Parts: sequence; structure tokens; C-alpha cells
Amino acid sequence: MTHTVSLKVKPNFTRKYRSGFPLILADAISNLKVLKEEGTIVNLIDEKNAFIAKGYYGKQNKGYGWLLSKNEHEKFDIPFFKNKITAALHRREHLFSDDATTAFRIFNGEGDGVGGITIDYFDGFYLINWYSKGIYEFRHAIIGALKEAVDYKGIYQKKRFDAKGQYMEDDDFVTGERGEFPLIIKENGVNFAVYLNEGAMVGVFLDQREVRKTIRDKYAKGTNMLNTFSYTGAFSIFASLGGAVKTTSVDLANRSKPKTIEQFSLNGIDYEAQDIIVEDVFKYFKYAGRKQLKFDLVVLDPPSFARSKKNVFSADKDYKDLLKEAIAITEDNGVIVASTNSSAFGMDKFKGFIQKAFQETGFKYKELEQFSLPEDFRTIKEFPEGNYLKVVFVRKVQ
Repeated sequence: MTHTVSLKVKPNFTRKYRSGFPLILADAISNLKVLKEEGTIVNLIDEKNAFIAKGYYGKQNKGYGWLLSKNEHEKFDIPFFKNKITAALHRREHLFSDDATTAFRIFNGEGDGVGGITIDYFDGFYLINWYSKGIYEFRHAIIGALKEAVDYKGIYQKKRFDAKGQYMEDDDFVTGERGEFPLIIKENGVNFAVYLNEGAMVGVFLDQREVRKTIRDKYAKGTNMLNTFSYTGAFSIFASLGGAVKTTSVDLANRSKPKTIEQFSLNGIDYEAQDIIVEDVFKYFKYAGRKQLKFDLVVLDPPSFARSKKNVFSADKDYKDLLKEAIAITEDNGVIVASTNSSAFGMDKFKGFIQKAFQETGFKYKELEQFSLPEDFRTIKEFPEGNYLKVVFVRKVQ
């Protein structure tokens, strides 16, 4: 697909795009109707038809595509993508030499100059996530560039762009050798089983690496820990290894139980001494309240949007109320790890939710520390929305 279309930027958005904002927003373009096929190359022009930037059309929940270059004559070919990938690898060189951590992100979308894709490294294997049909049109150039830029055992991919923006079932294998799954990776010396061939989620969210380490090294010792929306139990594993007396992991997905058992076992922890519960977290809070259960350490890391039979949860509307439920079952002087990956609001607004939740429950709190994305999840100042992760450790005080 080689034809290029020109998109006219409305005057009040021109400065934003000239200063490097990378996302093509519907509200910013006056002739959006010219966009037909995803993958079309687009030139952004101002009201005087002067060139601003060049990119591609690809629909994501965030917008209509991404800008990749300020050079009107740039070709989006293997050398272009290889250049971007090589620069990204160079920034992360030191991560490859750490034997205690063998999984991390090597390319983070617009943070590394190409919005719409991410590439993760798992001990010799690379996993590409495609977030729109538009960027997938460039797959031959991008996969070709990756093959030239790295030594790899195998390359896998996830297509995360059906009509609802969901993951598309596929074999996911691209090239090289097929992995033996589970593939055992390390994170700060802890083992994780990952599956690059089993649906959208591989078994661990790499963006929480620093948070998990902090829980293990500073907060877990001697605690009775509750991990809500626990997925494969990663926070629970780190808490156990940090000296938690007991962990309770709660998640609605049936697969969460065998997956959590697998992760405990890989690290030599007796999973039968832990509680692993398959249940709606909202129901569990009510149960814990009735039974007067209390925890010294509570991890609250819900998806930004979740639907169960009885509840629809949306972080920007419901986080505060969820946090109130967590506060109610946290011991005095206990610690809550409040976390969200919603890009709908920033850190200040998130801290506002925390403040309101404590105010409305009549408890005081002390903020201990905060985290956003780790260095391998690179973001750019022109697109603060890219830094979606917000984690605040708070102590409930009397």
C-alpha cells in the first residue's frame, strides 16, 4: 500500500502537532472522511497546506493512527524500522546483562518512535503486540527489521485488533524455533512461567516489576497479604518470598488458580499453605467484611475496565469505592498498594481518589511511595498519556 493521503489539521491543534504530539485524533482533523484503508500513509498538513508530520492510519481505542516522522520523504521500510528498533535496544543494553531478570520490554510504541506496536523480550524470544490493522500492514518491514537487529531463538506475535479492540486467536508463532512452554523467565531472581502461544496474556505484566520487588524487599515481611485481581499471583509470589506469613489471591478467572499454583510451585513455595480463591473480587470484599477478616498488606490492581455478571467496573468512575472496600478490611497500620493502568486520568487525579476514599471512610493515611512505568516502558514528554501506570503505597493510620 503506497498511496498517501493528506490530513488537514484544525488550526487550534497545529501547534500541538508541530511540537511532537504523536497520536492522530479524530477531533483534530477536518477531513477525516478521506481515510479509507488502514495502513494508508498520511501526511499531516496545516491550513496553509504546509507539511507537519508523516504517519499511518490505524484505528485504536486511542485514536486514528500515529505519526512516525517529521520528514516528508521518509519511507516506512526495513531500514526505517531497524533504525528505531536498534536505538530502542541501545537504550536497554544494560538490561540484557542482568542475569536476575530475563524478561522486559525492548520497544514501547510511541515512546520509542512507532505508536501501535510493542515488543517484549522473554529470555531469547521476542513477542510483538500489534494494536491496529494499520500497523499490521507494515508487519513485513517490522519483522524484517527485528530479525536484522537482534539474535533471537524465536519470534511470536499477538494481534490485538478485532472490531472490539480485543485479541484475535491465532497460533502466534512467526519465525525461528518454537518455544517449549511454559518458558521459565526470571524477574529479580524470581521464576515465572510464561506462555507466548496461549491467548493475549502471557502470564506476567512486565510493567509492575519495580512494584513487585518493592513489596518483597520492604513491605511483605510478617504480613497477612491479600492480592485482589491476582491473575497468575505474581504479587503473592513476591510477598511470600519477602516473608509474608500467608497470602490470599482472589481473581474471577477460572484459569487464575492453576496458573497461580504453577507460579508458587516454580519458586518452591507450598501453595497449599496459601489461599487461592476464584471469585468476583467485589463479592470477596463483602465476604471478608462479614467474616471480619483483616489484612496487613492489600494489593488493589484492577483492570481499567472489567465486567462480571453483577458488576461493571470502570477505574475512572469506580476506583474510589473499590478502595473504600479495601480500606475496611485493612488492619490499622496496614499497607495498601493502590494501582491502576487506566490512561483516562493522571497521578494527581488518582491521588485525589485515594484521598476521598480515606476521607469518606473516616481513616487517615500516610503516603509512602509512588511508582509509574519502569524505564523499559519508555514514554515521551509530548505524550504524557503514554505513562499510564500509577501505583501509590499508602499506610492506613489511626
